[in-house]
Amino acid sequence: MRLYQVLRNNVDKFRTVFDFSGREVAHWFPGHMAKGLKQMNASIKNVDCVIEVHDARIPSSGRNPIFQRTLNARPHLLVLNKMDLADLSNKQRILKKMEEDGVRNVLFTDCLKQVDSNVKKLVPMVQEIIKDNPRFNREENRDISLMVIGVPNVGKSSLINSLRRTNLKKGRASQVGGEPGVTRSVLTKIQVCARPLMYLLDTPGVLPPRIESLETGMKLALCGTIRDHLVGEDVIADYLLYTLNRLGMFSYVERYDLQEPSDNIQHVLKRISVKLGKTQRVKAFTGVGNIPVVIPNYTEAAYDFIRAFRRGELGQVMLD
Repeated sequence: MRLYQVLRNNVDKFRTVFDFSGREVAHWFPGHMAKGLKQMNASIKNVDCVIEVHDARIPSSGRNPIFQRTLNARPHLLVLNKMDLADLSNKQRILKKMEEDGVRNVLFTDCLKQVDSNVKKLVPMVQEIIKDNPRFNREENRDISLMVIGVPNVGKSSLINSLRRTNLKKGRASQVGGEPGVTRSVLTKIQVCARPLMYLLDTPGVLPPRIESLETGMKLALCGTIRDHLVGEDVIADYLLYTLNRLGMFSYVERYDLQEPSDNIQHVLKRISVKLGKTQRVKAFTGVGNIPVVIPNYTEAAYDFIRAFRRGELGQVMLD
């Protein structure tokens, strides 16, 4: 523990800039995303409030600028989900930054919890947000219609299911998955509350057609909003190691039986593969023929490292 404290006070021992080495983060904009965006724009006239869901670890990075036109058309509530994985020790700074970006209504949630007290606040917040706003062609409707939007794998479907558990005592109505791209179309109305009568449209996660900043792209990839293989597990793992060292978070040392923190991803992945028994047999070409040897499985090690981070097992972080 004393070693960790010394290193936290000397983070300049590690990389201060991540070397992208000419890499480009893959631009993931499949057909269902483009189709979903068109459907969302067509449905906005029938919506009272837009619920934008984003990952609390990256409250600013990766919020799709394409949504801005949609958000400006209707009252807006930003839900920062996965709060259990985020370092919220400076929540006021986050809220101030959101306000500077024009977002005044923010709710932190953990929608995978069986009961999340913050989810209970959503319906009253929506009622307060929309009460003084014109409803246009929805003036005669007695129900409240919401649309949930966001980039992939931030918990939009989990929010819907959590609202149903909280307000209707019913099970899930929307499919949930650990990989981006589970929801692939704009669904029909899903009831999430009875009093007041409230429905919500689920939508597919939509990324910008082009992610301009490599740093933003890596944060999105690290949080699982871009499919791993499009960026590369080795690149994501290296960025994760760079991030943990930069933040002075060294729990990976004890978890994977390292002697000390390291800035060398190959060394760390080798130790992880040894710890987990993740090896593979390959043939080494020598002057006397092919000799089978056992080497570390770096891909499997990187996969475990990344998943441990996404489950919060390496500590709570704030990437923005």
